[in-house]
Amino acid sequence: MSHTSDDKKLLARVSRLKGQLEAIERALENKAPCGEILNLVASVRGAVNGLTVELIEDHVREHVSNPETDTDEERAQGATDLIQVIRTYLK
Repeated sequence: MSHTSDDKKLLARVSRLKGQLEAIERALENKAPCGEILNLVASVRGAVNGLTVELIEDHVREHVSNPETDTDEERAQGATDLIQVIRTYLK
């Protein structure tokens, strides 16, 4: 996707993900307790889900229907509903 709403924001998310993955690597190397490592992994999963939501939402708004500008009310409402379901599902 070369035309997302805010590439800088997405790149910042990816940078944070890299840092989180490096934290998992360090924790494993240092033989951290399992609970600590699992918490780190859960954080990465949440971060990936957040990135996924942003990318899918941008795709829907750019290639399917932008609810804010679409003159077809049913299609606009469908896009709004889809975005909301994706946000809920990937929480």
